Amino acid sequence: MMNTLSKYLKNYKIEAILAPVFKMLEALFDLFVPLVVADIINIGITNGDMHYVIKRVILMIILAIAGWLVSITAQYFAAKSSVGFATELRQAVFEHILSMSYSKLDTLGTGTLITRMTSDINQSQNGLNMGLRLLLRSPFIVFGSVIMAFTINTRAAIIFLIAVPVLSLVVYGIMLVSIPLFQKVQAQLDHVTELTRENLTGVRPIRAFRKEQAQVQKFDAANHALTILNEFVGRISALLNPITYVLINIATIILIRQGAIEVNLGQMAQGDVVALYNYMMQMVIELVKLSSLIITLNRAIACAKRVADLLETEPGQEFPTDVLDGNDDASAAVTFHDVSFTYEDASAPAIEHVSFEVKPGQMVGIIGGTGSGKSTLVNLIPRFYDHTDGEIKIHGRDIRSFDRKSLLDRIAVVPQKAVLFSGSIRENLKYGNASATEEELWRALELAQARDVVEGKDGKLDFELEQNGRNLSGGQRQRLTIARALVKHSDLLILDDSASALDFKTEANLRSAILSLPATVFWVSQRASSIMHADQILVLDDGKLAGVGTHEELLMHNNVYQEIYYSQFPEERKEA
Repeated sequence: MMNTLSKYLKNYKIEAILAPVFKMLEALFDLFVPLVVADIINIGITNGDMHYVIKRVILMIILAIAGWLVSITAQYFAAKSSVGFATELRQAVFEHILSMSYSKLDTLGTGTLITRMTSDINQSQNGLNMGLRLLLRSPFIVFGSVIMAFTINTRAAIIFLIAVPVLSLVVYGIMLVSIPLFQKVQAQLDHVTELTRENLTGVRPIRAFRKEQAQVQKFDAANHALTILNEFVGRISALLNPITYVLINIATIILIRQGAIEVNLGQMAQGDVVALYNYMMQMVIELVKLSSLIITLNRAIACAKRVADLLETEPGQEFPTDVLDGNDDASAAVTFHDVSFTYEDASAPAIEHVSFEVKPGQMVGIIGGTGSGKSTLVNLIPRFYDHTDGEIKIHGRDIRSFDRKSLLDRIAVVPQKAVLFSGSIRENLKYGNASATEEELWRALELAQARDVVEGKDGKLDFELEQNGRNLSGGQRQRLTIARALVKHSDLLILDDSASALDFKTEANLRSAILSLPATVFWVSQRASSIMHADQILVLDDGKLAGVGTHEELLMHNNVYQEIYYSQFPEERKEA
């Protein structure tokens, strides 16, 4: 874990060193104060020398001001290094998540990724900040108090020497128990976060089915479980303070008794007893701080481990680093040869033994029942998922021989769920082609049948979209996502059931516009009317390729296609 996370602190090494150094200086000033107090009592008050008392009081004020200055400096360096560390770590986690394959993202889940990027990193930042300030200071005060006690009276100092290891064992024991529990707390927080996300994104169907109360109860159960777990680990952590106080108070009572005996015997001055008592109180304060720090560090360590585990998770895919030369095979745009794919932890393949070849410039329609593997098949082409068996080629090359940029530059994908980002329409359209001109943007909008949508908005291309395009209708969102893909000017265009919200006339106009492009097109649809004019149609049934051919060929010979087509056009069955 340390090796994984320490590199994000490398730009703040100096600050991370200076913070505890200045805190140690502050501790050093604090350790001198009891000696000054002892001198005031033993020399100034005993001898009635007020001039000496005033000089020592001035010295105490100087020590206090010096301690205050170095404390502020230490806190500045600690804050700078911890905030910088969290910033770089958050950026690294975000980039790592974006590099992960769909399979890894599916396995991890959105809830835990959000929690690790927010709560876990915040807790790690807080733990680092507190650690730099107190992790060395508190033990330094504790052990410094023991050493200073030995300079005053050896027999009394033995009480310090016994109290410190006993207190250390208590702190270590509670830490050993609480760290695994904090990890369980964060795991339960993942579950609560995931439920929150599901309910916020799914608020419409929840209300439509009047399931508000059921979802409230479900969330309440998860939240209650998190509360119970937090309370349990909180009770264990809370034992630190009372146990610490009991042990220290026992040690203080023994110290005062021993000091009284030494004073009566004339072997120790009264001021020295006060100094020893002050050192004991300093130990109490620092041990209370240390117990609070241990709780914070336990949580921070548990959270940091979760972040490190995420960063150590392999992205799930490897791409060559060398960019390939352009020796493409012009005879085939996309080739599937005996391709199979199984999702992680799935009991059966999503698609199996699929083989077909697509010529450049062809339009390929893909149709099949729900769950037949249509989206899975097209997601294999840009390597959103890696096929488990067989071979996939683009222009005669295995897709695994392309580096990521070269592969994705050739392909434009319109996903099944229309996703837009907050910002202007212009910014969304330029996702695939940052250098696109105004003319290219309007041309893409015209092809996607979205020109009228944009022209009807205030500011046109500069119209601001809300998160996920909430201020647009479903059909408008779909047309803008299609336009975004067209701006990319890729050789291969994949439309994954991305016109489902369009009316038949708009879809027909879109299809005609797409067919005019010099690109190979994969058009996934549930509608037979959408793909019946394709150069070839792939019919999927339960993950298997049930037929390949034109509309006329399949309607004549393929039972699966006949069933789909006649279910949508029952009047033609009667005529047939």
